[in-house]
Amino acid sequence: MAQGPEKRIENQIKRYLDSIGAWHIKTHGSMFSKAGTPDIIACVKGKFIAIEVKRPEGGKISELQKYHINAISEAGGLAFVSRSLEETKRYFETNNLI
Repeated sequence: MAQGPEKRIENQIKRYLDSIGAWHIKTHGSMFSKAGTPDIIACVKGKFIAIEVKRPEGGKISELQKYHINAISEAGGLAFVSRSLEETKRYFETNNLI
């Protein structure tokens, strides 16, 4: 079965996190999880990181996802939307995570 563009990006980001020694987990929406939780939760250099993965074209972030990204940032974590592995790497470089 072929992967969609969002899943491919997500897998690239997870492999990258592995390569830099980060702890991470893929979240799955269910009745046991909070709606709007970012796709990947990670710990990099002692920092809490949340990544909402979207496909490069047409991937829209919901108001609930925006809310969670803002709430994580206000709580002192780092949270962002990524549409590519390169975007994730740039975010990590900009925030001194690598």
